[in-house]
Amino acid sequence: MVEAAELEFRASGYAGTSMCSVARRAGVSTKTLYRLIPTKAELFREVISRRIGGFVRASAVDARDQAGLREALTRLLTAYGELTLSKETVAAYGLVLAECRRFPELGRLFLDETSRGTGEAMTSWLLRHQKLGLLRLRDAALAAGMLRGMMAMDPQRAVILGQRSPLDHGEIAERASACAMLFLDGCCG
Repeated sequence: MVEAAELEFRASGYAGTSMCSVARRAGVSTKTLYRLIPTKAELFREVISRRIGGFVRASAVDARDQAGLREALTRLLTAYGELTLSKETVAAYGLVLAECRRFPELGRLFLDETSRGTGEAMTSWLLRHQKLGLLRLRDAALAAGMLRGMMAMDPQRAVILGQRSPLDHGEIAERASACAMLFLDGCCG
């Protein structure tokens, strides 16, 4: 149902998507859909949460893995880039920008889900590495926000505004490596 909702939101926008159209696309009754997910806003939240879930799982990898700190941070930022710079996420962000004035709850929901999910995961990752003595941070949550912005803001905005095509895996990995190096130059003790 969540996959059907994502396809329906992408095809019809938030305003143009109905619970009936999602149920039809998912092959379930509307009654079943409403029983499991009672509102369109909750359905949209499920779409966003599902996308973020893979990144959250990737960020939970044990801090004492075999790779060095730079390689580990590059992997984390690559996973974040794959999430935030994917055509699906860029499309969802564009949808939210286009419709959040009419549906303010959509903007709130998107910001809350994306910031909380990815921000908490990245903050937790940074804190684990700080406890190991590998990083010096005054405010891990602030550092996580800066890392997320450094990794995604400019390329995501360029794609949303139609100024470039989505980044491929190689471009994301290259940007992640550059961001990791820049960040660690300022945070390693």
